[in-house]
Amino acid sequence: MRTPVVMTLGMVLAPCGLLLTLTSTLTPGWRLVKGFLDQPVDVVLYQGLWDMCREQSSRERQCGQPDELGYFAAEPVKVARGLMVTSLAVTALGLLLATLGVRCWQDEPHFALAGLSGVVLFAAGLLSLIPVSWYNHFLADRAVLPAQSSPVTVQVGYSLVLGYLGSCLLLLGGFSLALSFAPWCAERCRSCRKASPSSARRSSISTVYVDWLTPAIKYYSDGQHRPGPAQLGPTSRRKAGFPMPRPPPKAYSNQVDVLDGEKSPDSHLDGSSRSTRPCGSALPCDSDL
Repeated sequence: MRTPVVMTLGMVLAPCGLLLTLTSTLTPGWRLVKGFLDQPVDVVLYQGLWDMCREQSSRERQCGQPDELGYFAAEPVKVARGLMVTSLAVTALGLLLATLGVRCWQDEPHFALAGLSGVVLFAAGLLSLIPVSWYNHFLADRAVLPAQSSPVTVQVGYSLVLGYLGSCLLLLGGFSLALSFAPWCAERCRSCRKASPSSARRSSISTVYVDWLTPAIKYYSDGQHRPGPAQLGPTSRRKAGFPMPRPPPKAYSNQVDVLDGEKSPDSHLDGSSRSTRPCGSALPCDSDL
C-alpha cells in the first residue's frame, strides 16, 4: 500500500516547521533596534529571547550585551520563552508519533496514530504562533518592550519572521496528518453497523412461515367457512385436499350412419335434389348441424 498523500505532506511540512521554530527560538533576531545617538550610524542591536547582539558593518557581531533597560524582564519575552520551548517539545513528540504511525517499516499505516500525531503537531503550531503574534503586537510599544526613545527605531527581526513561518508549517503539517482520522473513522463506522442488531437486514417475506393459516385455508371454500372434521363428527368427515379439475369434454361423434335415408331413390337422376325427410336417428344429422 502506498503512503497516503496527506501523510507524506505532513511528514515533509512538520520537520521543516520544527527547524524554523528552533532557529527562531535560539537566534537573537526578534527585534532590530538602530539609530542610536551616541553610537555610529551603522550600529544595530539585535534582541532575542535569550541574548542581545551588537553588530557594526566594519566589525564582527558581539553578543552578550548587557540589558540596561530590563528587556528580558518584559512579559512578552518571558511568555515567549516558555511557550516556544513547550512548542519544540510537543513538536518532537508529534514527530515521534508520526514516525510510528506513518508505516515506515509496516505494510500499512496506523491511521489512528498518524491522526493523533497530527493533532499534537497542530497544537505545537498554536503554541509557537501565540508568543510570536503577541511579541509582534507589542513590538513598537516601548512601555511593554523597553527601548531607547526616539530617534531610535525598532523593526521586525528575522527570527520573528522565521517563527511565523515555522508555526504555519506546523499547523499545515498537523492538519494534513490529522486527516488520517478519516479512513479510521470510516472503518469504525462500518464495524459498528455490522455489530449493531438494529441495523441487521430484515428477512424477506418469502421466508415467513404461515403454518398457522393452513387450517383456515383448509376449511374455507366457496366464500364460506366450513366446519372441521372434529365438528362434523366421525361419520361426516371429509377427505382433506383440493378438488382436482375435471377433464375437458370430448368432441361430439355420431356412431350412426347419418347419410342413411338422406338421399331419395331418384337422386341418381338429379344430384341436386335432396330429401327433406328427417333421418331415422335420434342424434342430429350432419345436415342439421
